[in-house]
Order: sequence, then C-alpha cells, then structure tokens
Amino acid sequence: MVVETYGAEETKALGLKIGQKAVPGQIFTLSGDLGTGKTVFSQGLSRGLGITEPVSSPTFTIVQVYEGGRLPLYHFDVYRISDVEEMEEIGYDDYFFGSGVCLIEWAELIEELIPGQAVRIMIEKDVEKGFDYRKITIEGMEEL
Repeated sequence: MVVETYGAEETKALGLKIGQKAVPGQIFTLSGDLGTGKTVFSQGLSRGLGITEPVSSPTFTIVQVYEGGRLPLYHFDVYRISDVEEMEEIGYDDYFFGSGVCLIEWAELIEELIPGQAVRIMIEKDVEKGFDYRKITIEGMEEL
C-alpha cells in the first residue's frame, strides 16, 4: 500500500491511524533518509496507542519505552548500532516478543533480527512534488 502525504500533520495522522490499529506484539520497521519524517510518523503512532508524553527519536539510548497508553511502545533507533550483538546486549527479544508494540527506526541495519511478520514502512521525499511531500510505502498491512 502506498500513501502520499503533503505535510507533517498528514504524516502524523497516518501514524495515528496505524497506532490505533496496532495489537500487542506487533513490530513496525521504519526506514527513510534523515529528515523524511520518521519522528513525526512515530509521534502519530504513539498518539494512536494513547501515549500522551512527548516522543522523540531515541538516537543515543537505542530504545525508549513509553507506557501509559493502551499498549506500551518500544521505540528503537538502531542508526548507531555497529553490530547486531549490541541488540542482544539490550535484550531486544524481550521487546520484540513482548506485549507492547515495537517501532524500529533504521531497521534495515538489523534486518536479520526482524521477524517476518513485521509491518515495513518506508518514507521517501520527492522534492519535485513539494518540500512537504512524502511517499509512504507500507508492507504487511492489508488496510488502514
């Protein structure tokens, strides 16, 4: 499925819709270049889970846990992971196979650890269609 958005609010609204449909144990991978809107999308998804605290990219902590919604959110940013063994050190499988929802930014860097049933989301810019345009490709979800 491909969704086009034309501003941060539309990208956040898409994340919100997906978060509202998320179920325990669901894993979302989030890929895209720097500045494509991964954090904006993440903020929407967290709102869809009922999380009200501010969400930011956990670049330096690898994983940030948000509770207080209908499901916990385990928000990973693996951009700085140099070896998949680092994921084992933080106990990734407790998060991946837990009762919350995982959102993994830069998931392509740990592809061998991602379960096959993960929902894969790719955000791309196309400046010819406008500065705020985003093409968001979603694999693994039937409908919104």
